[in-house]
Amino acid sequence: MTQIMIVDDERNIRQGLQVMIEREFPAHYQYIHARHGQEALDQMINTAIDIVITDIRMPVMDGVQFLEQMRGLKTLAVQPYVIVLSGYDDFEYAKAAIRYQVSEYLLKPIRREDLFDALRRLEEELQKRDHVSRSLAEVEQYRLQKDQEQLQSLLYADPLELTALSEQIDGLRLPEHYVIGVFQYKNKEGILIDQQELTVLMKRLCAGMNIQCTAQLYDKEDRLVWIIPATELHHLEHLAEIAAQREVEGLLIGISEQGSQLQSIAEHYQEACQALHYGFLHPGIHLIHYRVVEQTYTTWSIPEEEIRLLGNTLGSDRDPEIEQRLYQIFRIHELIYLPIVYIEQVAQCINEQVLDEIFRHYGEASVEVLRLYRRVGNLNHYRYFQDYFRDLENVLICLDDYIRQLRIIHTEPQHLKEAVQFIHAHYDRPLNMAIVSNHVSLNYSYFSEAFKAYTGESFVIYLKKVRIAKAKLLLTESSYRLNEISQQVGFESSRHFSKVFRELEGITPQEYRSKMNVRSLI
Repeated sequence: MTQIMIVDDERNIRQGLQVMIEREFPAHYQYIHARHGQEALDQMINTAIDIVITDIRMPVMDGVQFLEQMRGLKTLAVQPYVIVLSGYDDFEYAKAAIRYQVSEYLLKPIRREDLFDALRRLEEELQKRDHVSRSLAEVEQYRLQKDQEQLQSLLYADPLELTALSEQIDGLRLPEHYVIGVFQYKNKEGILIDQQELTVLMKRLCAGMNIQCTAQLYDKEDRLVWIIPATELHHLEHLAEIAAQREVEGLLIGISEQGSQLQSIAEHYQEACQALHYGFLHPGIHLIHYRVVEQTYTTWSIPEEEIRLLGNTLGSDRDPEIEQRLYQIFRIHELIYLPIVYIEQVAQCINEQVLDEIFRHYGEASVEVLRLYRRVGNLNHYRYFQDYFRDLENVLICLDDYIRQLRIIHTEPQHLKEAVQFIHAHYDRPLNMAIVSNHVSLNYSYFSEAFKAYTGESFVIYLKKVRIAKAKLLLTESSYRLNEISQQVGFESSRHFSKVFRELEGITPQEYRSKMNVRSLI
């Protein structure tokens, strides 16, 4: 949909113009209003505008100043077409209109036919421009795709292949000393944003910076890769500072060591990727050098005994001990010196030997605990280690409480006896597991597992059987109609009642009544 911005300091005029245009071009335009030039410029930063209709005389920033600054905006991908509305037939305004490439200059009072004709002409121009842009974009996209594929091959190639591959790429001339930077952005859910979103983000952050980039491409993981002269490294450090100032959390830049040979590109790319990986341990830091990786421990072992003891602790109501063991297992006091592979293997070990075992033995917990359980099962779901650690600790504390409650219920089943009595006393009312578990003051998830263990059946099946048993008595001993019986035993409709009856008894309620009546006559 074509975006029109109407700029005028009088609200009635803005609204009047919109109504006039909508009547002639229904559902064709999307409208944005601005009271003066400065407000229009502010909105253009985040919104692509196709056509601007602007007044000349306005407070704060008039139409001429607005046009001057708009034409100078380098952040605009495409300059909008402009229609100027003016109550002044002045040569100076006309000169300004020419200077700032105004498409139409209409004098007030506006004749609607003139405005509509101007919009139709601009629509034709927009269509032509879009067609040309698409054609150029297709050609450029093809060229970029080929370059991307060839550059990617350099990043993943063996050293022996690099020389031959480099000769296929036109214009790639490495500086005497270069570094490779790999960029990624993860949202709060730990999901990498796609190429398009990352491109837009980088354009905004790099606005006004003159970074000499030898080559840029996206790797197979949709991360942005820059090959830049080593002398340009300070620009990347400045870029990281800008990201911190603007609180662009989740943006991370991994920097390789300096390289000087074409044959080393793949090696330095891997260095940058490893540095990027270590950003997981450094929240709030937007740039990581490979030398951080080189400072990590080279020998380590998985604390299997500590992990076993952690699993044994669950259900003992010792939350501080759980937290203490986690700190020991992940060696929090020396975390930044640990290799990422240590964190990954410890996390996998906890998943398999603690979390998975608990769910296999005790069954499913609450929906919220299950959600966290699935989330902590993969480190890639997290932007930073601290987020993972916090969720893991929450899961373990919840499971500790869950196991403890289940043990209490199994050793002291009074609550479950009371629940069964409540069902038999109130089967004719709208019942669900939440109502019954609340009545006996038990957590919903604990109640679900404990009830099944106590009765041998799930809550839903048990309630159905109680209701159908009561219905069978009414079918035999009364002359109530089916819809009356279904209501008396708690079903919402006779149709649902009949369906459940047949599901449990194998015959319909009518067939059951007929069968029992025949027996009574014999």
